[in-house]
Amino acid sequence: MKQLNGNMKMADLVESNYHLLAVLTRFGIEGGFGEKTVRDICEKNHLDTDTFLLICNVYTRKDYTPSEEILRDGNIDDILRYIHQSHDYYMSNALVLLASTIEELITPCPEAQKQVIWKFFSDYKTELEKHFEYEEGEVIPYVQRLLLGKRYPGYSIDQFEANHSNIEESLSDLKNLILKSLPDSCDDRLRVRLLNYIFALHSDLDSHTAIEDNILVPMVRLIEEPANRRAINAEKQQNAEDSRDELSDREIEILVSVAQGLLNKEIADRHNISINTVITHRKNITHKTGIKTVAGLTVYAILNGYIDINSVK
Repeated sequence: MKQLNGNMKMADLVESNYHLLAVLTRFGIEGGFGEKTVRDICEKNHLDTDTFLLICNVYTRKDYTPSEEILRDGNIDDILRYIHQSHDYYMSNALVLLASTIEELITPCPEAQKQVIWKFFSDYKTELEKHFEYEEGEVIPYVQRLLLGKRYPGYSIDQFEANHSNIEESLSDLKNLILKSLPDSCDDRLRVRLLNYIFALHSDLDSHTAIEDNILVPMVRLIEEPANRRAINAEKQQNAEDSRDELSDREIEILVSVAQGLLNKEIADRHNISINTVITHRKNITHKTGIKTVAGLTVYAILNGYIDINSVK
C-alpha cells in the first residue's frame, strides 16, 4: 500500500481505504475533494495533517504503533476531537441502526427468545454508554486540564488504561448468537444485513480502541512524564481462528451451570470435579462457541435449548 502523506490527493487517500470515510466524517470533512491534497483539506478544516494521518494509519495498517517521535509531533486536541465525535457516532448512529435491524429480524421469534436477545443487546448498549460516559466525564477533561498545565494528584492516564474495558467482546458474542442460534424462521436477508452492520462496527471499535491505547495513552504519558518518556511497545494481536466443534455432554452441563449463575467453586461442587477442571471446561466452551461473556453464554444456552429461560436468575 502506498505510504500515506500530506501531499497525496485526498480522493486517492479515500480510494486506498474506504473505511477512512468514517474518519473524515468525524472530523466534519465533506467532499468533493477535486484535486486537493490531504494537507489542503486538513488546513481548511483546522486539523493537524500529521495527526490526521496518524489516525488514518491506525485504520489502514493492522498493529500500527507510532514511534515516540511521531507521537510528540501529534496534536492531542485533534485526537480528543476524533474520540468525542466517535462516541457520538456510535451511540446516535451505529447502535440505533443495530437496534432497528435486530427488532425487525427477531419479529418471528418466540416471545421468550425475543426478550433474551433484546436484553443482551440492551445490556451491551448500557455497557457502551457507561464506557463512553467515563471517557467523556473523566478522561477527556483530565487530558484537557493537563494541556493547560494543571496536575491532579492521585490520577494518571495509567488508571484509564488499567480500567479500559474491552468493548468489542459482547459485540462479538452478539455476532455469534446471530450466526448460530436464531431460528430458521428469521429472514436471512435481514440476518446478513445485521451481520454486516455488526462486522463493520466491530472493525471500527477495534480501530477506536487502538487509537486510545496506542496513541492517546502514550501521548498523555509524554506530558505527564517529560523527563522519562517511555518507548511504545506494539501490542501482540491474538488472531488465531478457533475451530467450532460440538459441545460435549459434560461441557453442556458446565454451560448450564454457568447460565444459572454459579461460580466456579459451586460448579466444581455440583459436578464433583476440581476448580481447575471447571476452568478448563469453560475455556473449551468459549473456544467452541466463540462466546466469552457469561451473559452471552446464557443467551446461547437458552437459544439452543440447553436451559429454560425461567430457570435463569
